[in-house]
Amino acid sequence: METRVAVLAIIVRDMASVPALNELLHQYAPYVIGRMGVPYHARGVNIISVAMDAPADAISALSGKIGRLAGITAKTVYAPEDALQQGK
Repeated sequence: METRVAVLAIIVRDMASVPALNELLHQYAPYVIGRMGVPYHARGVNIISVAMDAPADAISALSGKIGRLAGITAKTVYAPEDALQQGK
């Protein structure tokens, strides 16, 4: 199956939604290359980036599900296909 490389940028404003967010990320764990979370106490948010290599529909599904969580915003950036080496 054709996959895409993407980064999900997630901003968490409501800590009550974190367990649901972690459950979603766990469900998509086979596609996750890595993740990094940074608490930004001065602004009261947490910033998470999730690098993925997955089918485009899986990336879109995860981003949409995350975006529907209360107090969480998610946006996706896709790597240009012509910039990637083949060979997965």
